[in-house]
Amino acid sequence: MAEDDLVIRVRGLKNSFGEQVVHEGLDLDVRRGEILGVVGGSGTGKSVLMRSIIGLQVPDEGEITVFGEPTIDLEENQATEIRKRWGVLFQGGALFSTLTVAENVEVPIKEFYPELDATLLDEIASYKVVMTGLPPDAGPKYPAELSGGMRKRAGLARALALDPELLFLDEPTAGLDPIGAAAFDELTLSLQRTMGLTVFLITHDLDSLYAICDRVAVLADKKVIAVGTIDELIALDHPWIEEYFKGPRGRAAVATQEAGTGKAGAD
Repeated sequence: MAEDDLVIRVRGLKNSFGEQVVHEGLDLDVRRGEILGVVGGSGTGKSVLMRSIIGLQVPDEGEITVFGEPTIDLEENQATEIRKRWGVLFQGGALFSTLTVAENVEVPIKEFYPELDATLLDEIASYKVVMTGLPPDAGPKYPAELSGGMRKRAGLARALALDPELLFLDEPTAGLDPIGAAAFDELTLSLQRTMGLTVFLITHDLDSLYAICDRVAVLADKKVIAVGTIDELIALDHPWIEEYFKGPRGRAAVATQEAGTGKAGAD
């Protein structure tokens, strides 16, 4: 695959915390325009991998490039230019509790474009709020006044504030009921298609994997042990993959797909 087709390239990544080694020799490619699901058991370092890619975790070893640019030990101005091109939805939304939804959305815009006037900021924030399926009157509300699902959408609105090319989603459907989770999956797929996004999706939700992911990367044994479509992964002989995809939850996800609620938006 040509380098231009890779949005994220990770090689030889090592992350450790004291004596605990989380990643060792981890390699991963994320292709332009795909939704890549990232799965793994507890403690495999899914969020640590994301944090390494976006620069919140400095790895012990390895190379990471995003949009063809190395992201480790960047000069501040170089890091700023790359960070403008991605958005991040952290677990639970990670909204600032003392700011309204609209003010939360405005935070990254003010950081990167401080010269914009208040009227334009308000217009952009209002558009992003509605774009993520929130009612227009959600903008002036505080996170504590929203349901869990609405807080996640507000966090997504903030992640999309700068019209990014790359979107990181960390367990976006965790804690949502099945209807809410399916609606969030449909929203993600719709936005990905409309905006031409590349999506790095950390999830444990098998329904999400079946519904919207083009490929899935499996973290185990301190590295990415396999990347492929679900059918390709199921064909592999690995204990964790077998248990995850062929266990009770995996069979339930397959049944849901076969009942006609498979890939969102499919014919």
